[in-house]
Amino acid sequence: MATIKYRRILLKLSGEALAGEQGYGIDPDVISGIASEIKEVIGLGVEIAVVIGGGNIFRGLAASSKGMDRASADYMGMLATVMNSLAMQDALEKQGVVTRVQSAIDMQQIAEPYIRRRAVRHLEKGRVVIFSAGTGNPYFTTDTAASLRAMEINAEVILKATKVDGIYSADPKKDKNAVKLPTLTYLEVLQKGLQVMDATATSLCMDNDLPMIIFDMTHRGNIKKVVLGDKIGTIVMGGEEDG
Repeated sequence: MATIKYRRILLKLSGEALAGEQGYGIDPDVISGIASEIKEVIGLGVEIAVVIGGGNIFRGLAASSKGMDRASADYMGMLATVMNSLAMQDALEKQGVVTRVQSAIDMQQIAEPYIRRRAVRHLEKGRVVIFSAGTGNPYFTTDTAASLRAMEINAEVILKATKVDGIYSADPKKDKNAVKLPTLTYLEVLQKGLQVMDATATSLCMDNDLPMIIFDMTHRGNIKKVVLGDKIGTIVMGGEEDG
């Protein structure tokens, strides 16, 4: 029996990840594939919470740069994350995984309000909890929401799913000499301005010593590999110790 390294994880998905090759909206095949991976990891006895961005539907920062009021644009972005969360809930429940969507903005007809103790109880019962609507506040990204919720539920690690297999010294698509960095400290991420998660989210993780693993979601089975402790992706942590 494989040894499980992380028993409670927070999986951070970008909205763009759900769009697949079409670049916008939700690709049913992509979301179904992610749901089956989550189901496989749940089967190992791992507790999973999920935070999904809304960039495939609406991006508040982009809208505010074109003249929309930033707070209004951010609230619209939060609603986009709720749409993605409901889609993920549907995909998971079609595969027999019990889920709960909790929203930082009160909307009783479609989601539970975010209550930390209730979220932890759901996890303990083997349910997947999907946190939607960010932190409920404008000016905060879903990266920051992921860091905050991970801390609140005592997650052991944040898994940041991307389209590349970790963090590189430069953009591997533009620089052939770019090398993958297997481990980084939070300070290195902040000082080098690496676009892993935004600075607020990274600082939150640093202050609370919560590791982040950036890995490639496009390769099937990678969530399971990370949970079992395989050395894939890049781990961002506090000290120099081996992850």
